[in-house]
Amino acid sequence: MRSMTKAKLLLRYRTDRFQHVYGLTEPGARWLDDHGVDAAASVRRVADMSNPEHSLWMHFITLACEVRGLTAHTESEALQYLNRDREPGAPVKQGFITVAARNRKRILRPDVLSYEADGVTWYEIDRSKRGADREASLAALTQRIGGKIATGEVLRRVVVHAKNERIQKRALAILRAQEKASDRPHSLTDRTFREIDEGIFEVWTEIEQRRPDGRIGIENRCVGHVIVQLLPTWLPKVRLDSKNKHPLTGCLSENYLPYRRPDALGTWPRPASPLLSVVTEATSQLSLYEAMGHPSSID
Repeated sequence: MRSMTKAKLLLRYRTDRFQHVYGLTEPGARWLDDHGVDAAASVRRVADMSNPEHSLWMHFITLACEVRGLTAHTESEALQYLNRDREPGAPVKQGFITVAARNRKRILRPDVLSYEADGVTWYEIDRSKRGADREASLAALTQRIGGKIATGEVLRRVVVHAKNERIQKRALAILRAQEKASDRPHSLTDRTFREIDEGIFEVWTEIEQRRPDGRIGIENRCVGHVIVQLLPTWLPKVRLDSKNKHPLTGCLSENYLPYRRPDALGTWPRPASPLLSVVTEATSQLSLYEAMGHPSSID
C-alpha cells in the first residue's frame, strides 16, 4: 500500500479513530484499466465519507458472509435490491421493517443483510453507543424476529457487532431487559428471549396450530436468534508465529464471522479457496498424463 501511495495510485486518509482509508486516484484507475480491470476513481467518495470506519466494517462483514458462501448486501446495496422492480413514478421503499419505538414509527434498515436457507440475517454495526431512540429501535427490531421483512423473507437473526466492550455491554443490557420482561405475562404475539450462551439469545414465540381433531392449540417455537459480539478489531495485530499475543478469534477457521453460530445451527464450514478446484483439476490431469506414459507436463 505504501508504494502505491507513493506512486499516487492511491490516496490515504485517516479517520477520527486513526484508522487509514485508501481511495483510488485517477492515475490508479487508469493503471487498472490498462491492465484489463474496469475501475473508477473513488477519492471523492472516500473524502466525502462522514463515517468511513462504519463503511469499512459494513464491507468487512459483507465479505465475511460471502466467504461463507452467503449472498450479502450492504445497506445501500440492499435498498437497491429492494427497489429493483419499482415502477416508474412509484415511491422508493426506504427500509425493510417499520416498528414503533418511543411512541414513533421508525423505518429500519440493516447495515448488512445476508440471505441464508432459513431466512435472512440482519447485521447492526455499533461503532458508538446507542442513544435512547436507537436502543428502542433495537429492542423493537428483535421483537420482529420470525416475521417477514419487506423483501418477503423471514427475519431469523439479528446480529449486533459492537466496537468495544462498553458498547457490547449496553447492547447485552437491552437484550437481557427483554429477557426479563418476557418472563412476565405477555400477549400471544410477543417474543420470549432466552440467553443460551454469553451474548446468544434464542427468540421464542407462541404459534397457533390446528390439531388433527380440529381444535386450535398453542405451540411454543424458537423462531430465531439474537447474537451480540465484538468486532474483531484485534485481528490486524495477530502474528502467525510464536510471538503472537492476540487471540485468533475472528479468523475464518473459527466459528466467529460473520457471527457466532449457535450450537443448534452448527458451526460454520471451513471456507475453501476458489483456486483449490483449479489446482485439483490440474493435478488430476497431470496424474492421468503420467499414467498414460506421457511426459509429466501439461501444455
